[in-house]
Amino acid sequence: MKINLANVFVNDQGKALRFYTEVLGFVKKTEVPLGKHRWLTVVSPEEPNGTELVLEPNDHPAVRPYTEALVNDGIPAASFAVDDVHAEFDRLRGLGVRFTQEPLEMGPVITAILDDTCGNLIQIAEYK
Repeated sequence: MKINLANVFVNDQGKALRFYTEVLGFVKKTEVPLGKHRWLTVVSPEEPNGTELVLEPNDHPAVRPYTEALVNDGIPAASFAVDDVHAEFDRLRGLGVRFTQEPLEMGPVITAILDDTCGNLIQIAEYK
């Protein structure tokens, strides 16, 4: 068994697609129109056949209170592995990305947390 899909709820799929591809560097894998929304996934360019991240609309009534509570408590909705948190932090900050947590060493991992501009906090993590 392996993970096929994971999702992050977003308040604007177009804005999310731009952020996740143009800023974070993911690649669009799937886009299927579904009424006013789309089945929209991105993947790592390093693993184009790997786990897909679904940019899921946050229209369900339970989603907004849930995601708002996570953001208010500083809890990331997802975590993405990077080779060098400090370098990625500098790169993303240079692109105007807002961080809620600068790089922080916690035992075997270094993490930083950013705002994805679409209603979520996202963690980047480097495993030493």
